[in-house]
Amino acid sequence: MERLDKLKELLKASPTDSFLNHALALEYLKLNQSKSARAVFEALLERDPDYVGSYYHLAKLLVADGETDMAIKWYEKGMEKAKKAGDSHSFNELQAAYEDLVD
Repeated sequence: MERLDKLKELLKASPTDSFLNHALALEYLKLNQSKSARAVFEALLERDPDYVGSYYHLAKLLVADGETDMAIKWYEKGMEKAKKAGDSHSFNELQAAYEDLVD
């Protein structure tokens, strides 16, 4: 729990820091707190839709929770943002996961 507490403390000073919010969501995932992780990822992407790295993790979480249709939508949004950003690595990662899901 120490890492989780440290992230929360850092976020008090910078609540809209996308990197810290992404790290917090990943920490929730490690602790099997998927509802908390989902809420953080969704809030992060609403506030900063260009934070491409979170799309993959949110969609994977939704797949694990059986929300395939919602996951597909997040993969599609992530691919669009990655393409606009010229981030081919993230685009390819998102596309591969997306194709595994829809094929």
